[in-house]
Amino acid sequence: MNLLRALATVSGMTLISRILGFVRDTVIAGLFGAGLATDAFFVAFRLPNLLRRLFAEGAFSQAFVPILGEYRNKRGSEETRRLVDHVASVLALAVTLVTLLGIALAPLIVYVTAPGFSEDPVKFDLTVVMLRITFPYILCISLVALAAGVLNTWNRFAVPAITPVLLNVSMIVAALFATRWFETPVIALAWGVFAGGILQLVLQLPFLREIAMLPRLFLNISPSLADPGVRRVLKQMGPAVIGVSIGQISLVINTIFASFLQTGSVSWLYYADRLMEFPSGVLGVALGTILLPSLSRHHANSADAEYSQLLDWGLRLTLLLALPAAIALALLAVPLISTLFQYHRFTAGDVVMTQQALVAYSLGLTALIVVKVLAPGYYARQNIRTPVKIAIATLAVTQLMNLAFVPWLKHAGLALSIGLGACFNAWFLLSGLKRRGIYSPQPGWPAFSFKLLAALATMSLTLWFTAGDSAGWLQAPWTVKVPRLALTVTAGAAAYFVTLWLLGFRLRDFSKRGA
Repeated sequence: MNLLRALATVSGMTLISRILGFVRDTVIAGLFGAGLATDAFFVAFRLPNLLRRLFAEGAFSQAFVPILGEYRNKRGSEETRRLVDHVASVLALAVTLVTLLGIALAPLIVYVTAPGFSEDPVKFDLTVVMLRITFPYILCISLVALAAGVLNTWNRFAVPAITPVLLNVSMIVAALFATRWFETPVIALAWGVFAGGILQLVLQLPFLREIAMLPRLFLNISPSLADPGVRRVLKQMGPAVIGVSIGQISLVINTIFASFLQTGSVSWLYYADRLMEFPSGVLGVALGTILLPSLSRHHANSADAEYSQLLDWGLRLTLLLALPAAIALALLAVPLISTLFQYHRFTAGDVVMTQQALVAYSLGLTALIVVKVLAPGYYARQNIRTPVKIAIATLAVTQLMNLAFVPWLKHAGLALSIGLGACFNAWFLLSGLKRRGIYSPQPGWPAFSFKLLAALATMSLTLWFTAGDSAGWLQAPWTVKVPRLALTVTAGAAAYFVTLWLLGFRLRDFSKRGA
């Protein structure tokens, strides 16, 4: 399997989803602006996302995929199929119970995670209503994550990568056509999330059937809990849940801080985060997706040299693509936010506030993506405890920075703490891999770094001169901003990649075969 081609496939599918995500956010910004309604929705939507990452995409995938890969490589198809059945049954029951509990305790959950909302009964009650509507999304998306883990292990990367498109389409349709049916229009977005979860699950089923891995769910899970493979997954999930929850706890704490700040703070952070997640998703999630199965197979085959080389390949590719993205987000913050979101109720003031958060976020973007490359280096070896310890230390450092930054930087201080915390996390993950002899840098890093810095400097100067003054972006109509932004981005990308080419970089140099 050509990993570069697989990365291009996953990144391409993810790119489609992210573009639709921007369309979705542009629609939401235009219809609802940044205020009470969007603050309530984003908090209601963030909580199911937190549990989704906790029970599904994060902890579950980290624990399940390496063991599933081991079963597929070393055991027969019947044992592998049995593992999938038992794991799916346990996961479905656990998440169903969590969903029902979340619906019942929605007021308490909102009070704990956004206590500042209690000062505004309208905002608080609206958040509770939308949280109850969006909570079942957790059940669907958890099963989607299981399906994605199976399909990725079979090198079927395209379907899981394109699946999130359905959530964005569902929310766009709800925002444009369903708001008229509700006395409080923003509630239509919550129902869009609900429908999106169901659509994503339905899409996966035919492809699981195609590889004969469509799970059979058992109502009696006692045999499933007794299965040795399930027990191993659950044992690995213990520290994995702690590790993933650390990051989510950080987001919850940030939401608590933001709920006490000026109205609109939650929304400004959300829109900035969405822009940062574009490169993080297109590159970081894609790299993590394709690296974990290949690293797991290298570990199962005791191919230590190939393991280290694959990590090195991932790091170089990350720096090559993430550093220019981070610099571009900082330099083009106002042009991007203004062009994408400054319509109708999203004002120039909202653009400036969102810009402050985006610039702060961009400082940690590269580190955030590096973490998605380095963490699989531990997970593939079924070592989840070390990343958990580092994540706990990162949480402590991040909250100390919040206490220092928020009083004078407000919502931007929350973003800055997350960015710098990601740098701390990446550094200690890398140090641990090198100290244990799991990763050894390959030859050529000094020359690679010098050429990369030269290309970044050329790109930065090009963006600086072509973007121009921020005030012009805030006042121009969209018919001017869209082509101007396209020209600016094209000029910066051309300057970067042409410089790399002149310095000797070639696409074939980054081709890599997987296990």
